[in-house]
Amino acid sequence: MSDLLVNKVAESGLISFDLEEYYPKSDIKLFDLKDYLFMGLILKEKDFRAALQTTDWEIYRDAYVAITCSADAIIPMWANMLAASYLQPVAKDVVFGDEKKLMEAVLLQRINNIDVSAFEDKRVVVKGCGEVAIPEAAYVAITNKLRPVVKSIMYGEPCSTVPIYKKK
Repeated sequence: MSDLLVNKVAESGLISFDLEEYYPKSDIKLFDLKDYLFMGLILKEKDFRAALQTTDWEIYRDAYVAITCSADAIIPMWANMLAASYLQPVAKDVVFGDEKKLMEAVLLQRINNIDVSAFEDKRVVVKGCGEVAIPEAAYVAITNKLRPVVKSIMYGEPCSTVPIYKKK
């Protein structure tokens, strides 16, 4: 009898796919409209436009930016659009919402840009645990992206997987 240990996971041909690798790691910034409100409640168009013209937009250079308003105020839609028009030339990406919404949007965009040809007819395990909390939407997106080309999709770790899809 042989006492050799065999690594069945390594020999299985499984490809481990870690969504954390697509999670944005660079600058994340919030653009809070609260700082542009009169008395913390009212957006005055003339003052708002003047303030945006004097804002140092370079602090948002190459950052992912979420436009939000942390004050309980009614913000007209054009104000978000106007802020986005200033941010777009300097930021990597601009979304409306909080930091969580921003991270999800960037992650979904990166998943959408994945070239899946390397996964054709492969058995893929989408990693389930890690250092970063990955939004559920990313797991749905990667399933939609991989399903048309892979042999199978599993969730978890190569040593303990949950089957998701198997080509018939």
